Amino acid sequence: MKIRIKTALYGVMATAFCLILSACAGPAGDKSASAPKTSAYLTFLDTEPALADPQRISEKYTVVLNVFDRLAEEKVEDGRNRMVPSLADSWEVSGDGLVYTFRLHPGVTFSNGAALTAEDVEFTFHRLISHPESRNRDLAMSILGAEALREKKTDKLAGFKIIDDLTFTITLAYPCATFLEGLTTPGASILDKETTLKAGDAFGRTPETTVGTGPFVLTEWTKYKGIVMKANPKCWSGPPKCDGLSMHFYAENSPLRQMFLNGELDILDLDKLGIDAEYFLRGDIYRKNVIRGHRVGISYIALNQSLPPLQDVRVRKALQLALDRKTLMQTAISNRGILENGIFPRGLKGHNPGLPEIPFDPAKARQLLQEAGYPGGFELTISYSDTTAQRVKEMLRLTAAMWKKIGVRASLMEMENRSFLNRRNHGELACYTGTWSADYNDPDNFISAFFGSRENSLGRSLCYPDEAVMKRVVDARSIVDPEARIREYRFLEKKIIQDDAAWIPLYSGYHFFAVNERVNGFHVRWNGWSSNRYADVSIKAEADRGN
Repeated sequence: MKIRIKTALYGVMATAFCLILSACAGPAGDKSASAPKTSAYLTFLDTEPALADPQRISEKYTVVLNVFDRLAEEKVEDGRNRMVPSLADSWEVSGDGLVYTFRLHPGVTFSNGAALTAEDVEFTFHRLISHPESRNRDLAMSILGAEALREKKTDKLAGFKIIDDLTFTITLAYPCATFLEGLTTPGASILDKETTLKAGDAFGRTPETTVGTGPFVLTEWTKYKGIVMKANPKCWSGPPKCDGLSMHFYAENSPLRQMFLNGELDILDLDKLGIDAEYFLRGDIYRKNVIRGHRVGISYIALNQSLPPLQDVRVRKALQLALDRKTLMQTAISNRGILENGIFPRGLKGHNPGLPEIPFDPAKARQLLQEAGYPGGFELTISYSDTTAQRVKEMLRLTAAMWKKIGVRASLMEMENRSFLNRRNHGELACYTGTWSADYNDPDNFISAFFGSRENSLGRSLCYPDEAVMKRVVDARSIVDPEARIREYRFLEKKIIQDDAAWIPLYSGYHFFAVNERVNGFHVRWNGWSSNRYADVSIKAEADRGN
């Protein structure tokens, strides 16, 4: 039996979208004819990325989402999250779940004019697996031959076969329930082989080395200041609805609220405002300007199990119990969230509402430290990036104060973002806080990212050592029975977080944005990310504003 998925099945029957597709369908079509006339670039605030190479970053995806495309995308249709075709018009899956046959959309070109072919896709997966700095190779490790390629035993990816310029097959080593979903994520963005090879390690660092098929083209990147992306009128899926994007980089001392009120920002991520966000969230004046999305994600504190005394589970449990997490949530997000007790947050497939609550119990925490041989406590460094929001810094100061009450002398260390990421990725930090949001709606996206391999354990969960657990995390992908797979994930979640106290789950919450009245069509991504794709966002004509 074969499962065939076609573009026509997924909402492209909407009249306006079909008109855009028809305008771009043929090589002789006038792709710019349907481009909306807008008067300005969409202006917003974001954190400066370290680079815009989809395979070498695992956060700050705004440039990647707007400059590149993927074989498929995640979209919300009729209130449900669905996977829809993108660069791949269609795909077939063999009855045994091992062979995927893809057909690329014809006539797609990169922003440099080069045609998209199956060779570019093959190169993309080859590089995703083999690049020494790849942060997203998990998306492709189920492909036949991926492990041998990663270990440099071969220079070919056995499971990838090109049929013709637009058709290719991918054969998996084992059935993988999350393989297709993974293709929708930023890390699976399709690259231009020639540009990427020529750029080498400079790929994704400058406009000329950042070439994709997406609705926008990166034209300017001024360090510490901002990025400009110009609309791509010849985009294969139709031109975007605004002239371009002006992305200002977040600076802690910027008067963000006033910038929005002055009209200098069209979209303002309220996560960046700290307590100033209450100006928009509590009053009636700007409430109509605020758009809310559910963040399918979790904030956490990671603890490095390769460093003494964090190697001792009693010490890690003491650190869990010493935190009044409700107060931390109030400090960081004004209590607009829910405490989490595991890995899988509310809104994610597989979330377990029956997990025991991690209590606030300083007395028990002190007892555990004494049993572990640290009655006088110990010193601990909490590291954070210089791009960390002010309210999260306040939460970390409060965390240190709570740990001090059980004798743990925690100091805070702010680091330049690139240095922070480099040391974190090499497992050199003792403790850090982060937020992980869903790339795709499956528990594998969370548990594998932190505990699915020694490499992921090193850089995200900070050296979680249990290789038997890691193997079970990987093996769970091939469990065919959905209910059995969820049961396995829930067992592993309890083992890792509650039994091993590998890290401290904090909370999940909502994500709020203030939006200028001249903006039309902005929606928070289904997973609540700060990074958004803006192809469908337009700027109203002057006469239409206020309507």
